[in-house]
Amino acid sequence: MAPKTNAQRVSEFESFITYIKSLESLDKAVWESPVGDGKWSLKELVCHLMRWDQYFYGEAFAKVKEGQPVTAKHLNFNEFNARAIQYAQTVTVQEAIQQFVHYRSLIVAEMTGISEEDFLRTHKDGDGKTFSYRGHLRGFLPHDKHHKKQIEQYIQSRAVTKS
Repeated sequence: MAPKTNAQRVSEFESFITYIKSLESLDKAVWESPVGDGKWSLKELVCHLMRWDQYFYGEAFAKVKEGQPVTAKHLNFNEFNARAIQYAQTVTVQEAIQQFVHYRSLIVAEMTGISEEDFLRTHKDGDGKTFSYRGHLRGFLPHDKHHKKQIEQYIQSRAVTKS
């Protein structure tokens, strides 16, 4: 298989929007139940994804767009995830989906149609490490895949049909 182009990576990142939206019609009980033993619920998982997108949009993508220094740092992800899970208790399934779509769309918009050079350009982040659009996708596409696999297995285990 040929290496992915940056446009293919962006498209793959964007495709998660359609996937998450396709789950909206699932029963509320399905959304609120853990996707596995000791795992998060589907709603918590979507909030987890949304919060990472929100963070990187605000601290990296929007900064690059505005010509400002990237302020994203390597966070304690256990603490960050715990806050995302707490946040999930404060929103409806529809709100969680809408917010995920919103932030993912903002990131995709920043990466769409830019030059290869801009896509690969590295920026110093808040820790003095490098941030690039390509690097971001290289980190987050496997993360999306991991959670999509969890969701698929969960839905199959519930024998749930998506309408």
